[in-house]
Amino acid sequence: MTPAARVSAAIEVLADIEGRRRPASDAMKDWGLTHRFAGSGDRAAISALVYDALRRKSSSAWLMGESTPRAEAIGALKQTRGLDLGAIAALFTGEGHAPAALSDGERDRLATATLEGAPAHVAGDFPEWLAPQFEAAFGAEAAEEGRALADRAPVDLRANLIKTTREKALAALAHLSAEPTPLSPVGLRIAIRPDGRGPALNAEPAYVKGLIEIQDEGSQLAALLSEAKPGLQVLDLCAGAGGKTLALAAMMDNHGQVYATDEDRRRLTPIFDRLTRSGARNVQVRAPKGQADVVADLEGRCDLVMIDAPCTGSGAWRRNPDAKWRIRPGALEQRMKDQDEALENAVRFVKPSGRIVYVTCSVLRAENEDRASAFLGRHDDFLPVDAATAARAAGLPALAERASPFGPGLRLSPHTTGTDGFYVATLVKL
Repeated sequence: MTPAARVSAAIEVLADIEGRRRPASDAMKDWGLTHRFAGSGDRAAISALVYDALRRKSSSAWLMGESTPRAEAIGALKQTRGLDLGAIAALFTGEGHAPAALSDGERDRLATATLEGAPAHVAGDFPEWLAPQFEAAFGAEAAEEGRALADRAPVDLRANLIKTTREKALAALAHLSAEPTPLSPVGLRIAIRPDGRGPALNAEPAYVKGLIEIQDEGSQLAALLSEAKPGLQVLDLCAGAGGKTLALAAMMDNHGQVYATDEDRRRLTPIFDRLTRSGARNVQVRAPKGQADVVADLEGRCDLVMIDAPCTGSGAWRRNPDAKWRIRPGALEQRMKDQDEALENAVRFVKPSGRIVYVTCSVLRAENEDRASAFLGRHDDFLPVDAATAARAAGLPALAERASPFGPGLRLSPHTTGTDGFYVATLVKL
């Protein structure tokens, strides 16, 4: 397919996403099934443009003066790809499979329109109904934080210290120009190509052999802040696919025990292959079995309970840009209830002097400081660990300055730390 034909296809997929209010991945899959002539390179290029358009959906509509899939694609080419009027016009010729030629109005908007005067939710490309939440969390920096959350994310990896060192992992991925992450001592980072595509890591020997795991640096830091050590009894209460479970197991050097569970057993499915590849031998997966309480025997026994709480995922919008446009106010309210329930559930497993580490991949105070503070208000037998102290104790002194001004815990974000958005609070039982 020609570059212009790929743009036409991206506009088609964007129209499907908007018309049927469906995830971008589903729309791309269906497009591929009905356009089998498109090769893997074509599909990857189209997908990258679709996601770029979704990143800048609101600001592109402002720049182009209309909210349409075509305007979103044009805006993405200008904002994310950095194409000028001439380069965009060369793709929009109306010839063959190219999109229709640019109108005089579109040419004028591309040449003169700016985001000056745009409200924060437009300049920052986040839903308008979340504007009060962003203002509460970021104040005058709301638009900047939103734009950082709309940028492309690099590929972050964690060196699996059970099998290797970061230095050896970096050497194994030197052909991909891997670099050390700036904050995590076990992280590696690979830049995304200008076209928005990343490397095929599943085909890399280092991945197949379990020397590395895909994990954002912010998620790595959340695990490191838990201070999991060899010999501890650890419960990963919302383990999902096992990213933090594997990180905890590696920190414990296969000594002690990590129990991984999740209320939705389907989310645990990927963990088994990941455990085999990683070489972790100190993990027990406790998948739900009907109404049975599969972790009842752990009550009062755990040194550490990790809660990677269900949340809106606002901190991961760099990786899932379509998610921010599909989320609705009711989802935030439900997630807050889920978070309160997860914290309450964790209490029964913590032994005296043990701790809960509450983590979200959200940037919203309602899911972060507000939930931790509400929990502490209900439980006078728990105290928060000073965030700066926790950072230094975990060997991450640079994070001390990320202590939240709104309550207990640390805040990470693409704008401030170059990671996904994360919140981490440590709560100790007296």
